[in-house]
Amino acid sequence: MDDLQHEKEQIEQMRAWWSEYGNYVIGGIVLGGLGLFGWNTIQTQKIEQQSAASALYTDLTDTIVAEDVAASAAIVEQLQNEHAESPYATQARIAIARLYMDQNRDEDAANALRAVLDGNAGEEFKYVARLRLAKILLYQDKPDAALALLEGYEEGAFAARIAEALGDAYVALDRVEDARAAYQRAMAEQAGAATVDQGFVGLKLLDLPLPEVSASVEADIPDDQLPTNEAPVDDDTDAAAGAEEGE
Repeated sequence: MDDLQHEKEQIEQMRAWWSEYGNYVIGGIVLGGLGLFGWNTIQTQKIEQQSAASALYTDLTDTIVAEDVAASAAIVEQLQNEHAESPYATQARIAIARLYMDQNRDEDAANALRAVLDGNAGEEFKYVARLRLAKILLYQDKPDAALALLEGYEEGAFAARIAEALGDAYVALDRVEDARAAYQRAMAEQAGAATVDQGFVGLKLLDLPLPEVSASVEADIPDDQLPTNEAPVDDDTDAAAGAEEGE
């Protein structure tokens, strides 16, 4: 009898608790279910968007191989409009810049790369765009613009390539010693994957004019070690002449 009374009391307590908190429990379950459904929906949409962007980029590679500039430009525009946050949109601009250069449309190529630098691309993509844009500016005989683009970015995995491009810009500006220092840094900076062709950079170094001896340095050289225009005296010939006089 006591057990039955105790059980009735527990049931009444549960009913009272449910009457007070039941709506909150049901609301929490519903909200949790909706949250899970919403998260799954967002993830599904992201996957679908990435798949669509990937498919467009695959189409772009086909039109670039076919050198179809108009079709390639249309796909790039579609990627920018529909998938601007996707890495494929950035890669598309870099890819079409190369196609533009192959078609001698260097200003269109430069504009595509500038759009990468002005956008929200990752730093690695921006370094690639920066280097390629600098080469275009050098091709356009704008070494000052190339320098402005590169100076201050000689760091990280792309340090060697940036240094080499800086050296090319200095050469175009007849800043020989700056070019020499930049090429030497390019050969020394080999951290990361974005390294340079050391043999080619070495040839660029060898092609630079030798440094001139300044007047101040020349003044410190003893007179007997300064180069002269007089013909060198052969010691053996001079000794033989003295012997003949002695005879």
